[in-house]
Amino acid sequence: MHNLKQIAVGNIKIANNLPLVLIAGPCQMESKEHALYMAKAIKDIADSHSMSLIFKTSFDKANRTSIGAKRGIGIEASIPIFAQIKEEIGCPILTDVHSPEQCNIIAKVVDILQIPAFLCRQTDLLITAANTGKIINIKKGQFLAPWDVKNIISKIELSGNEQILLTERGVSFGYNTLINDMRGLEIMKETGYPVVFDATHSVQQPGGLGNQSGGQRQFIKPLARAATSIGIAALFIETHDNPDIAPSDGSCMLHIDDLNQLLMEIKEFDNVAKKFAN
Repeated sequence: MHNLKQIAVGNIKIANNLPLVLIAGPCQMESKEHALYMAKAIKDIADSHSMSLIFKTSFDKANRTSIGAKRGIGIEASIPIFAQIKEEIGCPILTDVHSPEQCNIIAKVVDILQIPAFLCRQTDLLITAANTGKIINIKKGQFLAPWDVKNIISKIELSGNEQILLTERGVSFGYNTLINDMRGLEIMKETGYPVVFDATHSVQQPGGLGNQSGGQRQFIKPLARAATSIGIAALFIETHDNPDIAPSDGSCMLHIDDLNQLLMEIKEFDNVAKKFAN
């Protein structure tokens, strides 16, 4: 192991040699009712597999393809909803931040601040997020090589924060296409920090439908199985009860009805991977 690091959020421990953690939820927060429904549904499924859950949803999606696309309910409206999810569902919360100004506001209620892939080199955002003392999940930009994450890590560490997760979400391949190089997971694991695999954004086709992104949902399961078999700390899955009408990334979100089967399968892959990791 390469100076293996363990990150704790509540009673959940995240590391490359520990049982797989699930990070899951709808792409954006659509309403209080929907967020609470999804959090409970996902938590019940995760609990049935004895899998720890970190609930993920975004109060704002600032990098939509079209200026007219729905972005979420906004930071102020989301704060009491996040607080209610934590109290009633009992799981930690992860959400995106897009500007330094958002970091301290949302850090009062969520547990993990996520740096979007397009913003992973934005120094001011990284430093401000790090200074909150929260766990920082870095989405590796689709334009970066896996060894380039060391420069992002350095910005956060030099700000006095070593609570870092590294997420792979695919690499740009020509136009409107992403691919996954599974070597990247091993390369990022050399940092010692927990590595997360985003199986849903990995099947995204950025801008592939002209005024919105497309996706190939049918490849979520094989990519999730492949990444888990290597041995990762967490699996990131965006899921929805009706992805075909979701306001963002519907074509690359997993239907909630398919989550149970996926978790059953990947837990077997994770057990084998972790057996040989210890």
